[in-house]
Amino acid sequence: QVQLVESGGGLVQPGGSLRLSCAASGISFSGYAMGWSRQAPGKQRLLVAAFTSGGFTNYADSVKGRFTISRDNAKNTVYLQMNNLKPEDTAVYYCYVQRGIANVVWGQGTLVTVSS
Repeated sequence: QVQLVESGGGLVQPGGSLRLSCAASGISFSGYAMGWSRQAPGKQRLLVAAFTSGGFTNYADSVKGRFTISRDNAKNTVYLQMNNLKPEDTAVYYCYVQRGIANVVWGQGTLVTVSS
């Protein structure tokens, strides 16, 4: 059974930083599109940062220059480094691996709260 487990969320002040981790079991990240999405209360889940299946990176305009996605293939783990955090970044962050057009595996989510 494929599992993705996120960690690293918490409370941070505006301008601060956090690094999220997503550890995978039952699947390898190699060769798949993968990344991070987030969902704020009452809003839709939206893409934040991703690796394409070809290894290129994509970022939402709202996080470009502040967030960096990376991965460690040996540990089968993907990371999201978040710098200069803003209150509007507050959300539950989910990692995912896309195994096909209609086959996406999601983690359980980790809450990030940016507040003074």
